[in-house]
Amino acid sequence: MKEITIGILASIFFAVTFILNRSMELEGGSWLWSSSLRYFFMLPFLFVIVLSRKGLKPLSHEMKGQPIKWLLWSFVGFVLFYAPLTYAAAFGPGWLVSGTWQLTIVAGVLLAPLFTSMINGKKVRQKIPVTSLLISSVILIGILFIQIPQAKSVSPSILLLGILPVLVAAFAYPLGNRKMMELCGGRLDTFQRVLGMTIASLPSWIVLGVIALFTVGLPTPSQILQSLIIGVSSGVIATVLFFIATDRSRGDQGKLAAVEATQSTQVLFVIIGEMLILGAPLPNAIALTGIGIIIVGMILHSYHTMLVAKKSNIKEKQAELQG
Repeated sequence: MKEITIGILASIFFAVTFILNRSMELEGGSWLWSSSLRYFFMLPFLFVIVLSRKGLKPLSHEMKGQPIKWLLWSFVGFVLFYAPLTYAAAFGPGWLVSGTWQLTIVAGVLLAPLFTSMINGKKVRQKIPVTSLLISSVILIGILFIQIPQAKSVSPSILLLGILPVLVAAFAYPLGNRKMMELCGGRLDTFQRVLGMTIASLPSWIVLGVIALFTVGLPTPSQILQSLIIGVSSGVIATVLFFIATDRSRGDQGKLAAVEATQSTQVLFVIIGEMLILGAPLPNAIALTGIGIIIVGMILHSYHTMLVAKKSNIKEKQAELQG
């Protein structure tokens, strides 16, 4: 349950991303700057944290050992995650993008067979946790509900432009995160891993920044400030908290799925934030029903994780008594 609490706390800070990305889009800011500036601002904060913890040397050693994999999975986990999300902000309010983003919960469950675990000295391919998949499907139904009002008010092409990028991001984020956990093998802490992924993804952000410079010019002071806030809140605080929660759950696919499901609470925080900061209206009844279904799915995930943990503890105690 501690991991789920950490995941929900991370969601509060992640919500800033969707609110301010929408704010920058409404002000005419380019998604190219919105995406790249976040990671430029993350870098110095993470560097200072890792330096103060004397973690730069081990990180450097790990990255030099497998540079191609670091570049690949950092690109998947950071670039293919965040660039599509900022692009999607042009096609709908933050709560809509955030709600669609919850597809990542289902994606995380479906990715299980791509990974292996060691059992009795042998590599065994992990299986899709069926119960977690069923619960995640409840969340998917909620996502479909919140899309219904949007589908009625925009053309199919615009709707796809708002959904497809988020779909890419939804699979890329858990895939990149899990592959990097597998690559690091517990040798690096969360701060080191996030810094390493930020450094490895920098070439992509520089390219996007250069494209932005020659196509839309320099970012406005407002966009710079809002990107700085996102960089600290979502990029550093939320990412580190979420990675801590997933690191602590990486040996259990069901528990990991529950932690990833905590991201569904972002929708609530985004709605409240957009209403307070951007003056956005409350979503209509159909969308609110969908949001309610998403929250129910989150509660079911938490309850299932608690039951599994209790059964595991009982088995451990029985094994100790028999021993």
